[in-house]
Amino acid sequence: MKKILISGATGLVGKKLSKKLHGYGYRVETLVRSKKEKSDFKSYVWDYKTGALEKGALDNTYIFIHLAGASISKRWTKSYKQEIYSSRISSAEFIYDEMKRQNIHPEAVISASATGFYGQHTSEKIYSEDDAPGEDFLGQVCTEWELKALQFLNLGSRVVRIRTATVLSEKGGAMEVFRKPFDFHLGAALGSGNQYFPWIHLDDLVNIYIKAVEDVSLNGAYNAVAPDFTTNEIFTRKLAAHLEKKIFLPPIPEFVIKTALGEMSVLALEGSRISARKIEKAGFKFKYDDLDAAFSDVIN
Repeated sequence: MKKILISGATGLVGKKLSKKLHGYGYRVETLVRSKKEKSDFKSYVWDYKTGALEKGALDNTYIFIHLAGASISKRWTKSYKQEIYSSRISSAEFIYDEMKRQNIHPEAVISASATGFYGQHTSEKIYSEDDAPGEDFLGQVCTEWELKALQFLNLGSRVVRIRTATVLSEKGGAMEVFRKPFDFHLGAALGSGNQYFPWIHLDDLVNIYIKAVEDVSLNGAYNAVAPDFTTNEIFTRKLAAHLEKKIFLPPIPEFVIKTALGEMSVLALEGSRISARKIEKAGFKFKYDDLDAAFSDVIN
């Protein structure tokens, strides 16, 4: 059995991806920060901050999938911004250095990235993988994240970077945040409501990773985003309909959101259209290619 080593395997995406890869016949092993992290598969403790890596973790790695990264949904203090950065970039650098030292040469390295690569701002432009990175905080983080992934080319590995939009899932993740205001009859569009909201269903995201594992023609960056362009106002209205709730409030003013969230308010107030054409041209077919279909699954 070919070994797939996964960092961040106990997260929302990692859990489902690990189980599906196991079902496909791969030997899944995981990197965990401590033995307290529950994993259904053989796990090894690592700590990129201290340079700790349990013996045997990298042995016989066929493919390395790098999903590790601190949530961007906590307030962006100076110290937490550093955690967002180091949990992605420093961790990838650590694994690369260890593979190089141990003479490990994976067939492929598949690294998470984010649609924040293009910068968090609102425009009518449709961003593709050929567009330049943004110069804001998320753009810089994603750029460095991907550059660290590209180092694995030096080991002879095929490198795939998955630029992921907001993930919609039945349990956990962003949907819990989106649903909560409606439980208290406080659901409303944010700011102008005209900002675009790139999204992807969890099942489609996992299947993109599966394709990246099995399709050796996949190289480079791919946007993991549903082909359905939607704005915050449309997203909010459709979510309310599927929850069978009414929207009583006018859009929440920008200054209120900025006061509550600080710098991370850009996640709520800005957004552009992101193209899914490249992954579709590679032969990937979305199971959930429009928002109503996605909501029908994760809610109903």
